[in-house]
Amino acid sequence: MIIERPAAFVTPEFLIRLATESWEIGGAASLRHRTFVTEQAIFASHDRDAIDRAALPLVAVSTMASEADEVVGTVRIHEESPGIWWGSRLAVAPDYRRVGRLGAELIRLAVGTAHARGCMTFLAHVQMQNVALFEMLNWQPLDQQDLHGHPHMKMQADLAAYPPVTDPARGWMALTRRAA
Repeated sequence: MIIERPAAFVTPEFLIRLATESWEIGGAASLRHRTFVTEQAIFASHDRDAIDRAALPLVAVSTMASEADEVVGTVRIHEESPGIWWGSRLAVAPDYRRVGRLGAELIRLAVGTAHARGCMTFLAHVQMQNVALFEMLNWQPLDQQDLHGHPHMKMQADLAAYPPVTDPARGWMALTRRAA
């Protein structure tokens, strides 16, 4: 007899928005640490850098009974120079990676937020395993580079595919389903 384990419960609703509450900012930092230090070992002790002082942290927050519950995805954006914006440290918690769309929704918020703030060029260094996702989201590969001992693709978003998001703190609700 085969006994099937029940799948872990994953909420079908997520808030996609700019992190404004201290628990959201802390949750984003914690998720980044778990992803880039503990899981992927890209950094030895922490992934924090000077960009964090100027970056806007964006989050995907799971909900329980329509109330914000836990940060399960994050990305940060910053303006490097006038009109030139970067996205970095995109992370989705392991239990939520198969949910579908969370990474794409965070990317949409990142580029749309920068677009509303005068972005003329939006760039990111993307881990090689994620290049196909970004290409599906209207990004173009520019140049393969080695960062922190890992291969990345420098990519550029097609801003025409991303309407400006003028109120990222309000964000939006993303309804998702678990991928097969």
